[in-house]
Amino acid sequence: MEEVYFFQVEPRGGFGFMRVYTGAGDPEPFDCAYTVEDGDTVMIPRGYHPVAAFPGYTLNYTWALAGEGRTYGAWSDDPQHAWIKDT
Repeated sequence: MEEVYFFQVEPRGGFGFMRVYTGAGDPEPFDCAYTVEDGDTVMIPRGYHPVAAFPGYTLNYTWALAGEGRTYGAWSDDPQHAWIKDT
């Protein structure tokens, strides 16, 4: 399924970052970084997609899925960064 993130930032002059990338074994790899501001929308075809707010700002997003199949729990952590959950 494809995902869509719609961002809201407070105060509105703020921003955050989103990285959308695939794992090393992906047959069609990509790695894109986006600066996101209030009102921006990012479409995510697949892969990993962490989000971070610039210090001093609140970054919220509305998340939606699009597609035919609904597979709950189909997500996974990037194994390279999964250690963070153990700290």
